[in-house]
Amino acid sequence: MRISDLQTKDIVSMVSGRRLGHVSDVDINVATGFVESLVVGGAPKMLGWLQKEGEWVIPWSDIVKIGNDVILVQVPDEAGFTSG
Repeated sequence: MRISDLQTKDIVSMVSGRRLGHVSDVDINVATGFVESLVVGGAPKMLGWLQKEGEWVIPWSDIVKIGNDVILVQVPDEAGFTSG
């Protein structure tokens, strides 16, 4: 699977059923070559070049299922996440 394939899928919380957004980035361990986490959302801040607002990192261990259109995640606390 390509990273671009992951970016087209909706990320949905198994806890609330809420759509959390889309994959904006993928963290890969360069030593092992394995995906460590998915980064969701993140609108650029007004004056920050590299920082993003509302960015959320989902560890690979919290991913339940990757389907054709959806990535299901088991995120215990999504209260601070504000993506539409």
